[in-house]
Amino acid sequence: MKIQNLTKRYGHLTVYENFNLELSEGEITCILGESGCGKTTLLNCIAGLTDYDGEITKVKCSYIFQSPRLVPNLTVGGNLKLICKDEKAVDAALEKVRLSDKKNAYPVSLSGGQAQRASIARAFLFGGEVILMDEPFSSLDLKLKNEICELFLQIQKESGRTALFVTHDVDEAVNLAHRIIVLNGGKTVLDASAFGADKDELRKRLIAALIA
Repeated sequence: MKIQNLTKRYGHLTVYENFNLELSEGEITCILGESGCGKTTLLNCIAGLTDYDGEITKVKCSYIFQSPRLVPNLTVGGNLKLICKDEKAVDAALEKVRLSDKKNAYPVSLSGGQAQRASIARAFLFGGEVILMDEPFSSLDLKLKNEICELFLQIQKESGRTALFVTHDVDEAVNLAHRIIVLNGGKTVLDASAFGADKDELRKRLIAALIA
């Protein structure tokens, strides 16, 4: 997927001007940056949720939001059936995220981790070519975050899906991504590969780019 000459303004505020990015198929790319640097705006442009100037390859996207956004008056199974009517596929997705026993439960009865697992199952079930993730682990405690990150990595590896996620958490980026892009003022200030990289050294580079 290619983003070419992306320009996005809100009134007199320019978030992006002639921004370019190409995603490699099957990889997890992280957009890392402080709050207000345009991370969510980038996802919304890709998903077609906001207008912009420039060119973005049109692809079918799944979106995992910061909050699970489950329909409250539908069961967990019912939420997934909004995406896919195939009962066997729904059951398989719930099994992958270890929620088979919650199929007939309503969102109000789920813990934060269970609800986010349901949203991950929904995103993969949708079958988008690219999965967009807007800080989906930020509201979870450390234990839950690690558990769900591992689960996401397992499902992503099995599906071979391309993923783009945004975060302000350096450790999250280092532990999840194949490639990490640091944004500042709508521009790329660091584009680093995490393949085989020394994690401690990579953290230092990312932190230096964030505070520069």
